[in-house]
Amino acid sequence: MGETITLTASDGHKLGAYLCEPEGQCRGAIIVVQEIFGVNVHIRDVAERYAALGYKTIAPALYDRIEKDFQTGYEPDDIAKGRDYKTLANDNLDGVMADMEAARAAVADAGKVAVTGFCWGGFVVWLAACRMDIQAASGYYGGGIIDFNNETPKCPTLLHFGERDHSIPLDDVAVIAKAHPEVEVNIYDADHGFHCDMRGSFNPRAANIAGMRTIRLFDNM
Repeated sequence: MGETITLTASDGHKLGAYLCEPEGQCRGAIIVVQEIFGVNVHIRDVAERYAALGYKTIAPALYDRIEKDFQTGYEPDDIAKGRDYKTLANDNLDGVMADMEAARAAVADAGKVAVTGFCWGGFVVWLAACRMDIQAASGYYGGGIIDFNNETPKCPTLLHFGERDHSIPLDDVAVIAKAHPEVEVNIYDADHGFHCDMRGSFNPRAANIAGMRTIRLFDNM
C-alpha cells in the first residue's frame, strides 16, 4: 500500500519516509512517529492502517541522521541499539523537528494534519504538538515528556500510558496531567509497548481503546 520516498529538511538533510495514500476521499493527513526501532514493519503497518481509514499517512525515518534506513526488531540487542540512537537523536532535537516539519509539508496538501507516535515517538509527538502547526496529537507512552512539561500543546492532544510501565513513573504522569488540564491523559492496565502487536507487551484491550480514542480525535480535527 505504501512507498518509500525522500524528504529534504530545512537544513538540507535528506531522509526517507514511508508514504501511504488513501483510497477514495481523503480525510486529512497523519504523521506516524517511530519507536526506537525505526520505521520497521510495525510502523509501516500502522501507517497502512490509517491510510485504510482514509488518511494520507507518512512515517518519517527520524534516525536517518544517525544511520540511513535503520530498522530493527525487538530482541535485547535491538533494544540496546535503539536506545543508543534515541540518545543521539535527543542530542539534536532541532534536527528531529526539522525532519518532522519536512514530513508535515509532504502531506499538507491533504488538509488538516495530525500526529501520533509510540515510545520515543510519543515524546516526539509531544514536541510536535507544542512546536508545530498541526491540528491534533495522540502520543503513546512517551518517555521524556516530563522534561519538557513547561511546554504547552497548541492543538487537542491525547496521551496514553500504561500503569505497569516501569520506564515512565506514574508520579511523572500525574505531574504532566496536573500541569496540563487541557490534555486528555489516559492510563491503561498495561505495560510499555502495549499498542504494538509484535511485542510481548501487546495488550489488545488497551490498544483498541487507545486507538478508538485516537481516531475519534483525528476524525474531528
